Amino acid sequence: MATPLILVTGATGKVGTALVAELRARELPVRALVRRHDARSAALAAQGAEVVVADLYDPDQLTAALTGVQHAWYLPPMAPLMIQSAATFAVAAQAARVEAIVHMSQWTSHRHHPTPMTRQTWLVDQLFATLPGIASVTFNPGMFADNFLRVIDFASLLGIYPILAHRGRSAPVSSEDMARTAAVLLADPARFAGQSIRPTGPALLSGRDMAAAVGRALGHGVLPFELPLWMFRKVARLQGVDPYEVRLLITYLEDHAQGTFEFEGGVTDTVERLTGRAPEAFETIARRYAALPFARATSANRLKALANFLITPLVPGYDTDGLDRRLRLPPAATPSLGIDEPVWRAQHGRQMADAGAGAAALRLAA
Repeated sequence: MATPLILVTGATGKVGTALVAELRARELPVRALVRRHDARSAALAAQGAEVVVADLYDPDQLTAALTGVQHAWYLPPMAPLMIQSAATFAVAAQAARVEAIVHMSQWTSHRHHPTPMTRQTWLVDQLFATLPGIASVTFNPGMFADNFLRVIDFASLLGIYPILAHRGRSAPVSSEDMARTAAVLLADPARFAGQSIRPTGPALLSGRDMAAAVGRALGHGVLPFELPLWMFRKVARLQGVDPYEVRLLITYLEDHAQGTFEFEGGVTDTVERLTGRAPEAFETIARRYAALPFARATSANRLKALANFLITPLVPGYDTDGLDRRLRLPPAATPSLGIDEPVWRAQHGRQMADAGAGAAALRLAA
């Protein structure tokens, strides 16, 4: 059997970069799809990946990028018209005769979810599952550890850890663990065809649990601070986070508060069972983030962090209320979180029950 050529979209992002590295470590041929040539794409090429530039919304460019590819990783852009990208990818994959697609979904994926991104994600789940002749594997993690560590510089430099998730618990999973798990799926997708695979971190954590883990990682105490949404909108603007991403995260924090990510125990054995290695603890991930240049305890970083902290109340926050309407995105007729929906609870309950038995997989509903 010939070794498959694997396409990785989002190859310069956190998960994509780690996924390319993992696949190359397995000596699998990789074609990395990027938006432009830069230092990040050069680093991928240095690992032996073939780098191609393509627009995720252009059918001709995607068909060219997928030609000769057997297995593909689709990472949806966090954008208002993500569904157009997914449809384009599906058409291109069929034209290029791709054998299998492993795609990043969401644990919250639900037809009536309040966010357009998550409703579109549910549609993508159904779309890829019905492509004739293409094996489909759905990858539906919960909260990314990255979401909770973007503000680790406040903890490292000022001794304050802003808590975004005031209520509820989740098992944050690292980009590296997601990449290692996805690499297993991409190496042999036929084994997992039609399944939904849920990687998680090793333990459920509250916001204060995360603050304590960050303090241990830094080697000094940190003060947990429950960041109100009005201030979060300001911090996000100061950090240059896209307003659409902010709008989505605010609703996902409501999912978090209502127990969506701790549903039926919230923790799976997926990472260890598929990769042979236990998932990274949040403290371990925090240590890695604390070593990044922006979080190092230098005088310049401290001055910058203090200045940002002091000016945050003066920065206009993003106006995310009504953003969907301004973007002319169709609203949900009867919006609801998955945790409140019997169908979502039944499907995800079966997945978690199987995970507890050692097989975190859920057959997609017909």
